Amino acid sequence: MFSQCADPKALEGLNWLMCYLSSGKHLLFYASFGTVLLLLAITAPIALLFGFGGAMASRSRVAPLRWFGKVYTAMVRGVPDIVFFLFVPIALDQGIEWTRNWVLCDDPVSPWQGNEFLVCQAAKMPLSSSPQWVHEAYGFGLAVIAFAIVFGAFAANVLYGAMQAVPRAQLETAEAYGMSQRQVNRRVLIPQMWTYAIPGLSNLWMILIKATPLLFLLGIEDIVYWARDLGGAKTQTFSYPHPDWRLYYFLGILVFYLLMTWLSEKVIARLTRRLSAGQATMAGEALRKGAA
Repeated sequence: MFSQCADPKALEGLNWLMCYLSSGKHLLFYASFGTVLLLLAITAPIALLFGFGGAMASRSRVAPLRWFGKVYTAMVRGVPDIVFFLFVPIALDQGIEWTRNWVLCDDPVSPWQGNEFLVCQAAKMPLSSSPQWVHEAYGFGLAVIAFAIVFGAFAANVLYGAMQAVPRAQLETAEAYGMSQRQVNRRVLIPQMWTYAIPGLSNLWMILIKATPLLFLLGIEDIVYWARDLGGAKTQTFSYPHPDWRLYYFLGILVFYLLMTWLSEKVIARLTRRLSAGQATMAGEALRKGAA
């Protein structure tokens, strides 16, 4: 905060606005945009890894593994996203505390006491004595896992379909050359499938971007949390009193997501052209005709 902002009630005009927009809460609001970007940067590769594992499991010749892949995909896709976003963090948190309860408590008893879940202080996660950043990182980690599980199931469905779209003749040719199933997957199936998977994965990426405001429901101070807090009407008891400005804050969030979508479309289009070059697909054929 600037030195001239020490007494907000003595400010007017642009000086008031400058001090208002550089207040401590606004700095946290600006940092929350980084929280959203960090969530996307961490969740996307983890969800893709879950999806790849689910797709490969669904194609496995081992029946239990194949059933697991199909059940994972069907179960998550069949339940509303918000249910999983609320269920997974609670289930993981209680599972961790339940385990710590039996290991760390001096006289462990069942944590379920009637309608409450109670553990000793040593089993709480994180500990009440932990600094604030540990609590925030723990909550953020649970949110990442919840997002990864949900979007991993959708990615598994997309990748499974892409694997099925790879021409069977290519796989049979590789087998005829004496390649093992693992070699066929690594050298032919997986490189070829990305061309077919990009449209579905790009759509899934857009959905993931639009789902990030659900962080607010998980108790994380994201851009929606701060927009509601800062934009709400403030009386004279506050340092910077103002009427209801939520419209302007949410308009800023709208612009942020539109820019994210626009940039994502540019990157995805470039990636699609690169992966489709030389491929026996409609996109690859269009590139060949354009080059000609």
